[in-house]
Formats: sequence, structure tokens, C-alpha cells
Amino acid sequence: MKRKPIQKALLSVYHKDGLEPIARRLHQLGVELISTGGTKAFLESLGLPVTAVEELTSYPSILDGRVKTLHPKVFGGILARREEAHLAQLREYDIPEIDLVVVDLYPFEQTVAGGGSEAEIIEKIDIGGIALIRAAAKNFGDVVIVPSREDYGYLQKMLEREQAFSEAEERRHLARRAFEVSSHYDMAIFSYFDEKEAPTAFKADARPAIRLRYGENPHQKAHFFGPLNERFLQLGGKELSYNNLVDIDAALNLINEFRGEKPTVAVLKHTNPCGLAQRETVFEAWQAALAGDPVSAFGGIIIANTAIDEASAEAINGIFYEALVAPAFSERAKEILLKKKKRIVLQLKDDRLPARQFKSLLGGVLQQDADFKSETPEELRPVTEKRADEALLQELLFANRVVKHLKSNAIALTKNRQLIGMGCGQTSRIDALRQAIEKARRMGFDPAGSVLASDAFFPFADSVEAAHKAGISAVVQPGGSIRDQDSIAYCNQHGLCMVFSGVRHFKH
Repeated sequence: MKRKPIQKALLSVYHKDGLEPIARRLHQLGVELISTGGTKAFLESLGLPVTAVEELTSYPSILDGRVKTLHPKVFGGILARREEAHLAQLREYDIPEIDLVVVDLYPFEQTVAGGGSEAEIIEKIDIGGIALIRAAAKNFGDVVIVPSREDYGYLQKMLEREQAFSEAEERRHLARRAFEVSSHYDMAIFSYFDEKEAPTAFKADARPAIRLRYGENPHQKAHFFGPLNERFLQLGGKELSYNNLVDIDAALNLINEFRGEKPTVAVLKHTNPCGLAQRETVFEAWQAALAGDPVSAFGGIIIANTAIDEASAEAINGIFYEALVAPAFSERAKEILLKKKKRIVLQLKDDRLPARQFKSLLGGVLQQDADFKSETPEELRPVTEKRADEALLQELLFANRVVKHLKSNAIALTKNRQLIGMGCGQTSRIDALRQAIEKARRMGFDPAGSVLASDAFFPFADSVEAAHKAGISAVVQPGGSIRDQDSIAYCNQHGLCMVFSGVRHFKH
């Protein structure tokens, strides 16, 4: 794919606002405008020359406007690859190449939200527009697609920068945007027809829904939509519950921080790690992780980044847990673990994490990129007079990877690659730190010599003061507070080491 000229543009939009500067710019650049219906009338009102789609197809708009652009002379010009075999067919059938398609779909969602009648709503299901979007996006190697008035600005900047040309990365970006628009539009239509049926939020997935025993609480019904059997092989135990799946998801995200490293074991409760350690053997890692909080480990989720052997299985089998997850189990380990019929044992088949995360709220769905950011030694910026040596730097990085998976406000204390104290879900950062220090002591650990990781900056110096009084030796935090210097000055005055990561890891 390379730079492509724009010589003919098809404009078919519902909302005309914002279209005028684009149309005028295209005309200035010598681009031929093709349009139909209200868009054509609008362009003509601006005094711009425009070719009617009806002239191109030799067919009028029919069926009350339901069929206007659905014709080979339109879609052929959009879908033809700019290579000789396709171009020869265009010449044979007198089909012009269309290099740019600008669409703004009928306002289906707005019509539903406005309380339109069913007849009005059905008429706002765009057929030709959605087909134009998909066709142009499919042929993004040669064609520019602008799928919504929200993208008019992008096109205008492109025309100013590139004149009547488009670059491959611009066309690809707009194609991605086109499929985002079309998938959202289709889902809105699906939701309208489906609103009286439940549960059907993801029926578009070919996999059937898995009915769970119940939801977060026994009075709530629950289903899971997704490739669970592709992710895990359940070796034994009861059926997975809603809460099991929520905790296992958190566990998998956490253990992926330590993929390919020395044996690491984590124990989670209500999605928060309450024990985590990295050691030379999985047995030692389990012992150290359990020591972090043997009380909270009761009924928790256990996950390891390496195979569970016989010795580890014997030790783990001594406590009650909800689920144990690992990439492999020795035969003897399986024999030991599967004696407890209700305890869930999962062998991880696929540890890849999805690049997008979704959360339902307010009757809709939030989407965000997954937080795969994991800081490197080079990214930790020393801000105090006392500097970290290589060993301390690695411990700070370890703590920083742990705190990323605690609910905000979050503090993690680690020592020798072991989580010794944590504070999470607090409404102030100093409370999270006090909780972490108190918990470390309650579990028999001395915070002196440990390192502290915070998921967000310190707004005041009170946190580093509390850390210093507890004997904590070093701190990693994102930085970025207008009062960063207060914390830096305190550390310098009392000989603490502090580094800034420059990255916040909120988890709500």
C-alpha cells in the first residue's frame, strides 16, 4: 500500500453540519463530487458542482429512498483493487473509480432514545450507508473511508496536509474507525430488538453462554460469555462461580507480570493479592506467599507461573482454597490435589491476555486498553540524593508490579521478593500506607529495610514520613504532584531513596 490520489468522492451523509468546509476543500483540489438525495441538494446549495448517483447508475432513488447507492456502478468503483484485472472490468462496464467515501449514518440510536415509534425506528436502520462504510473500509488499500461526522476533522486535516492524496497509514486508521462505527451501529440495532430478552449481551459470540451457579450473591443470576474452555482445562473441583471467575481473571493478570521468571506464587482474595513471593523453587515461593497472610489465604485463589510439583501440592493441600491455577501439574501433584473434590484445579492452556478490557455500567459498556505497562530500570528516575543500587532497583520494580494489581488507593511493601504488607481500597493514600505497615507487623514482618510502592503520587510528605518512621528504605511512586518537592526534601533530610516511575497504575 502506498500514497493514493483522491479524484472522485462519494458523499452520502445524514447530518450536514461540518460538511461544508470538507466539500469546498475537495472542490478546490479538483476532486469530483458524487452524491444523492439531501446531500446532493446541500452541496448544490453551496454552489458546488456535483454528479448525482442517479446519473452514474441510470436508476432513480426508489422505494422511498431505501435504494439509492446499492448498485454495481457505485460499489464496483469502491471495491475495485487498483490493479489491471479489476481496472479492466471497470473500463468494460464504464464504472468510475471512487477514491473517497464520506458517510454519516441515519440516527438510529437518537430515534430510539427520543421515543420514536417502531415504524420511525425501523426507517432509521441505515442499509446503504453501512454497506458503503464496509465496502470502502474493506478496500482501504486504495480507498479513504470517513464513516461519521465525528471524523470530518480528521479528513479536513488530511486534505490540508496531503492535498488530494492519502497515505496508507491514514487509510488504515480510518478503516479501523469505520469498523468501530459499523459494529457499534449494529450492536445498537441488535440491542433494540433484544431488549426484552435476557441474558443476551453477547449472543453475537458463536459460543453459547455458560450459566453460572449464581452471580456475586446467591440471589443474582449470572452467565459467562466467552472462550473459557480455550483458556483453562479444569482438572477437578466444583463448577466455577461468578466470583471465582472475577478472582481468577485478576490472578491471571497479576501472574503475567512474572511470566518466564523464577517460580512465583500469588494468593488473591477479592481480586487483591494478599500474598506473593518469588523464590528458587515453587515450593519455597508458595511458603513465602502464604506467610504474607495465612489468614486471608483461607478460601482464596492461588496461582503460580510454573508447574506445581508433589511437594508444593502437599503443602497447598493443607489449606482450604477456592481455586488453584498453574500452567502444569506433575502426575503426583494431580493425584494429591484432586482428592479434595470441591476444590477447583485449573491447568492454564492460554495465558495471553486480551488487549481490551470492558466494564458494564450505566446501562452501557466502558472499553479501555489493558494496562500492560511494566516499568524498566531505565524508566525509574532517581529524585533523591540517596540512589538505588542494582539490587534495590530490582526490588523496587518488583514492588511496583505488585501494587499495580491492588485496588486504589494502594500501597505494597516488599522485601526480598516477598509481599509483606499491603493497603488497598482506601480513600486516602496515608491510610493505605498505615494499613500496609500495620498488616506487615501483624503478620510477623519487620517493615524495616523493605521497599514501598504506591500506585499514584503522594500529595503530601506524610506518606514518606510514615515510611521513614517504619524503617522503610526506599520508595517508588509515579510522581506528578504539585507538592512532589515536599516528599523529596523529606527523603533527602532523612536518608531515604525515592524514584519516580512516571506512570500511574490506578485500579478501581
